Amino acid sequence: MQKKFENKVEVVKYRVLRELARALWEDHDPFTVFNDIASKVVKKGEPPMSCCIYKDRAIVADRMRMGIGEYHGHKDTIQVVDIACDECPKAGYMVTDLCRGCLAHSCREACPRDAIAIDERGHSHIDKTRCVECGRCAASCKYGAIINLTRPCERVCPTGAIHMGEDGAAVVDQDKCIVCGLCVYECPFGAPNDISAVANVIRKIKADDGRKVYAVVAPSVAAQFPDGTTEQVYAGIKALGFDEVVEVAMGADETARTEAAELLEKGFLTTSCCPAFVEYIHIKFPELEQYVSHTLSPMAYTGKAIKEKDPEAVVVFIGPCMAKKYERKKNCAKEYIDYVLTFFELQALFDSKDIVLSELEGLDLQDGSSFGRAYCRSGGVAASVVEAIREMGREDFEVKAVVCNGIDECKAALLKAKAGRLDGNIIEGMCCPGGCIKGNGTLVNKQNTDKFINEYAASAEKQTIL
Repeated sequence: MQKKFENKVEVVKYRVLRELARALWEDHDPFTVFNDIASKVVKKGEPPMSCCIYKDRAIVADRMRMGIGEYHGHKDTIQVVDIACDECPKAGYMVTDLCRGCLAHSCREACPRDAIAIDERGHSHIDKTRCVECGRCAASCKYGAIINLTRPCERVCPTGAIHMGEDGAAVVDQDKCIVCGLCVYECPFGAPNDISAVANVIRKIKADDGRKVYAVVAPSVAAQFPDGTTEQVYAGIKALGFDEVVEVAMGADETARTEAAELLEKGFLTTSCCPAFVEYIHIKFPELEQYVSHTLSPMAYTGKAIKEKDPEAVVVFIGPCMAKKYERKKNCAKEYIDYVLTFFELQALFDSKDIVLSELEGLDLQDGSSFGRAYCRSGGVAASVVEAIREMGREDFEVKAVVCNGIDECKAALLKAKAGRLDGNIIEGMCCPGGCIKGNGTLVNKQNTDKFINEYAASAEKQTIL
């Protein structure tokens, strides 16, 4: 079936990962087939994506380096492919041709620094030596003739981690980056990108060292592969060569149990399942860091359970999130999770081996409860904590959950908590609007994803957490 992606950036990224995986399955050294892969991804005769086919292929080569697990020796989760960055202009506020040269000149009256000049035709101009980028001129213009020209990556970054470097290309400040993936999603040239573990995972699957390779799969998988059922996706993962497939919903149940007990003990918490949210608090709201739950994430708990039974296991988390790649490196998860793949990368792996999900016999898993399976949607974490406390027999404790759907709502709730004005005792923070089911590593990001998750949750044999 022809794959459908949101834009050509995703198409190129997918093709690179697919062809890289094919080379690795066939035991080729990727460094020796760079040119061959670049020629397959950027075909002769197709319209160039940049100035010429040669630059396009050079960009593909750098994307392959990201796919191998590092970029010019660096292994940070989010990095900028230098040659792919278009070095977008950053003009700030500017007057466009929509200026009508009106009589009121509201823009000039609104400017606190006398930075607006009027020419002989009555049109406005901004003196950049005086402008402080306050935006009052734009807000006052009745025609919307004044715009704020900012870089897409900078505009969406919630912590100011991405900025213009000395050479004009984008640079990520790793000390500020929360790995939310917004810059990766928003850049029209696909310059910011996430490091991939595809090469390492393939090598582990192919290794004949006696170690079993486990795939632990996030519940949001139920809304990601329309070509097959969830059970067929699990079968497809086994067909890739994984020894075992385990539902992360099992770990979500443990997270709910532990977080519920922690809330009962402390009285106020912020959730810990979204690593981008946890890192956002660390960077922007350090005074609230003491309230971040010490509970492990569902990913970590699932990996922990496997490692306790099989200490030599290689555990690969497969989910919707780039931030999980960052979480894997932290102390809370690094001893339990060896590698992280997104659903986007999983699709490339399926196609690298020509696996057709609809032709497979499904693999039914029943590792987690209905609440664990619904954990991935906005409100799912809070609902699980409420249910766990109810099952503990603590109806006397009222859970007042503040559900934050996206980074903007997270910021608003944290500001209220900082000021002591939050009406709630637990903040469920998910940086992606809609929750994990619409994460930055997903294939399908549509409005009806909730329906598939609800159906998947209802199909669980276990309907309680404890």
